[in-house]
Amino acid sequence: MVTYVVAIIVIAFIFDFSNGFHDSANSIATIVGTRVLSPFAAVVWAAVFNFSALFVVKTAVAKAVATGFVDNAIVEPNVMCAALLGAIAWNIITWYFGIPSSSSHALIGGLAGAALAKAGTAGITFGTKWIQTLSAIAISPVLGALMGFLLMLAVFNLFRFFTPARVDRVFRRGQLISSGLLSLAHGGNDAQKTMGIIVGLLASAPVRTAMEGRTGWMQYLYVARPDVVPPLWVEAAAYLAISLGTLFGGWRIVHTMGSRITRLRPVGGFCAETGGAIVILTASQFGIPVSTTHTITGSIVGVGATNRLSAVRWGIAGRIVWAWILTIPAAGIIAALSFWILRAVLPFQF
Repeated sequence: MVTYVVAIIVIAFIFDFSNGFHDSANSIATIVGTRVLSPFAAVVWAAVFNFSALFVVKTAVAKAVATGFVDNAIVEPNVMCAALLGAIAWNIITWYFGIPSSSSHALIGGLAGAALAKAGTAGITFGTKWIQTLSAIAISPVLGALMGFLLMLAVFNLFRFFTPARVDRVFRRGQLISSGLLSLAHGGNDAQKTMGIIVGLLASAPVRTAMEGRTGWMQYLYVARPDVVPPLWVEAAAYLAISLGTLFGGWRIVHTMGSRITRLRPVGGFCAETGGAIVILTASQFGIPVSTTHTITGSIVGVGATNRLSAVRWGIAGRIVWAWILTIPAAGIIAALSFWILRAVLPFQF
């Protein structure tokens, strides 16, 4: 039992790593696409800010994931393991094809699919967090586009008397700040989802009972309730894992995000990153597990649209939207299959 729990925690950090690997494009595509930083310098920059979210962002999203989507009474190790396997599998599929889908919604879809396989619709908690998360699929890219569009208009007006060369010089420096802010927002929202899965696992009835009264290192695996602040070791390890994933990067998706949606100059990159960061940090404050991918894609589209609508490659954007629509059900189906396989082959009965 203890070995299985530890193995699931390791899988959770593998998902967190894949999240950083898969979603590194969100943080670095614009700054690489505008040639402000080299790809290697950009991923180092992003990884540092991913981890620094540990010291800045609160844990409202982690609590939402641990308590707001499935009935805690049906949560057990197989459910959490299957949820993670579904999310990881979908991340790998979309990474391979260079599609910037949402790791966040892959995890939520995996959690829902595993819960449905375990207990049917009774396993799902239909409430505020589901409404917020599903609404965010549509709202976050729109808000990102709006913020990117408005920031770009503001910059056009404020710097209308500057030469293009001088504007580039100003925003090459500014983009270092905006990229760092977006990376901080990415780490602060996405790493917490892994924290929520781990806390939900450790607070589940079978694991809590098995760990109660343990001494030595196993005492750190005891969590009394799923709505508590994640233990410090869980927070630190989750931020470290997503930072390492970002450090290794997802170059296929970087290409799509950085140049194939629309061509960006440093000023456009600054506005897209800043607009995306504002939306994500606001969502994190309210405990909404928003998609970084959705938001920054919307911001890039909004910036591109300030030039002319034809500057946006709508065919690529449409392909991305289809990936968003498919992510939750696809990850859910994989997770449900994983749950049935785990229940059939493992000797543990919960």
